[in-house]
Amino acid sequence: MSSTTDETGGGRPQKTGGKDHKKPTAEALRGAIQLGIGYTVGNLTSKPDRDVLMQDFYVVESVFLPSEGSNLTPAHHYPDFRFKNYAPLAFRYFRELFGIKPDDYLYSICKEPLIELSNPGASSSWFYLTSDDEFIIKTVQHKEAEFLQKLLPGYYMNLNQNPRTLLPKFYGLYCIQCGGVNIRLVVMNNILPRSLKMHYKYDLKGSTYKRRASRKERGKSCPTFKDLDFQEVHEGLYFDADTYSALMKTLQRDCRVLESFKIMDYSLLLGIHVLDRKMRGRGGRGDSKRQGGQRVLYSTARESIQGDGKAAEPLADADDDTLGGIPAKHKEEKLLIFLGIIDILQSYRFIKKVEHSWKALVHDGDTVSVHRPNFYADRFLKFMGGTVFKKIHPLRGASSRRKKSSIYCRSASQEVLSTVNEESQEERRAQSLEKLENINDTDIHSSQKPDVIPSSTRLDPAISADTLSSASSIDDVKTELQTENRTSSSTLALEDSAPPLPSTPESDLDVYL
Repeated sequence: MSSTTDETGGGRPQKTGGKDHKKPTAEALRGAIQLGIGYTVGNLTSKPDRDVLMQDFYVVESVFLPSEGSNLTPAHHYPDFRFKNYAPLAFRYFRELFGIKPDDYLYSICKEPLIELSNPGASSSWFYLTSDDEFIIKTVQHKEAEFLQKLLPGYYMNLNQNPRTLLPKFYGLYCIQCGGVNIRLVVMNNILPRSLKMHYKYDLKGSTYKRRASRKERGKSCPTFKDLDFQEVHEGLYFDADTYSALMKTLQRDCRVLESFKIMDYSLLLGIHVLDRKMRGRGGRGDSKRQGGQRVLYSTARESIQGDGKAAEPLADADDDTLGGIPAKHKEEKLLIFLGIIDILQSYRFIKKVEHSWKALVHDGDTVSVHRPNFYADRFLKFMGGTVFKKIHPLRGASSRRKKSSIYCRSASQEVLSTVNEESQEERRAQSLEKLENINDTDIHSSQKPDVIPSSTRLDPAISADTLSSASSIDDVKTELQTENRTSSSTLALEDSAPPLPSTPESDLDVYL
């Protein structure tokens, strides 16, 4: 069957003209996806592992699968189709980087029927979800697929440097040619787990121009709200300091990568599950598979911002009810946050420049979503870090008051202790002084030496020397006590207790000299 080169305006399969062309049904499309991926990925296992080369990013493998089968392909009950596999070796490396084994990849996509999502969003793309919640298959336009091919070398370099990212994780790029149409598909990681109910869902860009959900969207069972809706419903989602820092650091790094590729008009898909509400949708055939089998690295929001880049080992809380959600708070509600950057296959090409210029003439150019990549990244980060995500600050007032009171108590107790110590020291010094005075008085009275030397008699030299030596020793003791006490009262007491010097005539001074 000859393949067409024209791409439809959206991702839905449509006829390109001709009477013999038939639009494939949704069931035929799902069957062709599973059959084509199963065949091409299965054959890829026979090729030896090797390093990825530059030319590997531009290789396209094509195989024709007729309904009756052939020597190489199995028979099937779908219309004949051609299946193309883009950059198979490069995408095999990406899957290995995230710990996805070929058998697990084929089991997730091909074993169970694909689930078609009823609320794909504003685009005309079709979305299919695997039964184990691991992968999403999205139809993309021709320009988007072409841009992804050009993006692959830089994408490869970024993932090597940092696998912790909130950017889409691409696991395969394929094309189905059937009924005269080209249907291009990309396999990505799933951001919002189907087994946990999302009470709120937002598509956030950081702009305000026409960023409010329509009435038709609000009437859906699970609507997707936008920036202005978030500001009205949620004043902000609060995280602890470490989580907030890790989240904003990851967003900043991802936005700089997108800016370097001149990518803009991307969104942050945000899902909020309120833990206080008993409205969970647990169940489904994929739960046991998710817990016990395949574990894709960095497949959850928490792993994307806190992973360590090591082997595929489940986290300690991998089997709990959080399913990898990030804990947060809003007022008194406890939340689980699921998020990821989506729609990155929009480059600032000529058509986008014209769109921005036209909108800027009618509205404020800084409020429209389409903008220069550097301005778009800065506005996106400012909105996320200041309006959507906020940091929980500790109660500094109470802690400072406790610190001040404790400091006051310590200083007061130290003052009391110092006063008591000073009083006890003064008391001990007074007692020591009194004891020394009593000892000195006893020694002086018991001595054989006269207390008063008469002026009529001459002094004996020996007696005078002994008297002087004893007197000088007493004075020395008194001087030491005066230095220790440093009070005037002690000085006066010592002076009163000292023995008076005898009054001697001038003739007796020679003895002393």
